[in-house]
Amino acid sequence: MADLQLQLPGLSVGNDPPPQFLKWIGNKQRFARSISRILPVPAKRYIEPFVGSGAVLGAVAPTEGIAGDALKPLTDLWTMLQNDPQQILEYYQSTREAYLRDANSTYNRVLSSYNARPNPLDLLFLSRACYGGVVRFTKAGAMSTPRGPHTPIPAEKLSSRMKEWRERTKNTTFLWSDFEDTMGFAGYGDVIYCDPPYTYTQRILYGAQEFSLARLWSAIARAKAAGARVALSLDGSKKSGQVQTQFEIPEGLFERELHISCGASMLRRFQKSGENMQGEDVFDRLLLTF
Repeated sequence: MADLQLQLPGLSVGNDPPPQFLKWIGNKQRFARSISRILPVPAKRYIEPFVGSGAVLGAVAPTEGIAGDALKPLTDLWTMLQNDPQQILEYYQSTREAYLRDANSTYNRVLSSYNARPNPLDLLFLSRACYGGVVRFTKAGAMSTPRGPHTPIPAEKLSSRMKEWRERTKNTTFLWSDFEDTMGFAGYGDVIYCDPPYTYTQRILYGAQEFSLARLWSAIARAKAAGARVALSLDGSKKSGQVQTQFEIPEGLFERELHISCGASMLRRFQKSGENMQGEDVFDRLLLTF
């Protein structure tokens, strides 16, 4: 992937994102720098309509950014990180201390609290304590992931990460928003990076969220017509390339396609806990309108 990037003109240098603030399955933490290097510069604004754990956003660290997501507690958490980080840290520290005394009862209490009233503080702790960072929701919107076997990171380590993420996202506005509305802000010279829920591999994670690729194709076409440049991460192949994912991509919407090797899928490791993962490597597709 690196050699292919170097052959492309007009690349940004890109940085590694800070260590994860949210532990989130399907994030682009390991590949954020590679993706950010492909995005064209200069850009007027950076727009990310499926922000999740924000790995690519953290690598880009835009001078002006808009980041949206359909999960309100998630965007509330990012906004709280900007405006009231101390509240986040105090809640996390006290909850972690209770967790160390009684992991099961504390996790179940936080999970029940979140499901009764979805909120950013519980979401953060659950993401750090649940099994493998698999933040999984039922169709009714309740989080359903069991507790993981690991101990959540110490508050001091989280505090250090929060400081880095606050600096990287200080120029970004976070929106609780449908992806079409977030992308609707795009105009000439803007750059959009889309990392939507993967149709083939992430259905169990987003039961509470409706997602339509047809709507996304239309939103990308509108943004492209407005003069924005769009990069889209999409399912590529599973089982070490033996199974190719198929999509009806509108002809002429994208100018080029790159492939990124992702290693063994985190989600498949969760689904096949304790089993042999040989042959379960996956590859992402990165589609570019430029």
